[in-house]
Amino acid sequence: MAEYKRLDRKLIRNGQIIDIYSDTIELPDGRKAEWDFIGHKGAAAIVPVDEDGNIIMVRQYRNAIDRQTIEIPAGGINKGEKPIDAAARELEEETGYKAGNIDHLIDLYTTVAYSNEMIYVYYTTKLIPSKQHLDDDEYVEVERYSLEELKQMILAGKIQDAKTIGSILAYDALRQKMQ
Repeated sequence: MAEYKRLDRKLIRNGQIIDIYSDTIELPDGRKAEWDFIGHKGAAAIVPVDEDGNIIMVRQYRNAIDRQTIEIPAGGINKGEKPIDAAARELEEETGYKAGNIDHLIDLYTTVAYSNEMIYVYYTTKLIPSKQHLDDDEYVEVERYSLEELKQMILAGKIQDAKTIGSILAYDALRQKMQ
């Protein structure tokens, strides 16, 4: 197995959600390379399933790709917050529902080539009506889809968000296993 060694890590920019670094890496052949690294503070997401088996999704604008996306509710983990609590908080903030129960589904890295962003994903099958608590700059539309509709949207390229794709497919596999 080839060995890589980090020789240095320099902070380029400290941000609210991410920190950007320049890493000096020693390659297996002894040469040195400069690699970018994005340190992420962590995120949590949730697959909310209603009493009819539909999944509640959020439609929102994403600046990085300059378009609207359809995603599962998700957001950053606040300092000192547990991932499961962040998932529950994001569910209520974005959809206006509280979770009556929360179970762990999957954990996933979003972009292993240059970031350590880990998203802890949960699911709930008991939703309690509450109220949305959106941030001042957040505009979110709440939509419901069947699992089959979502899988078709993934295959048709209408859903391209990695956390959403991985989470929906993991929930589908779990559901099939439980039948």
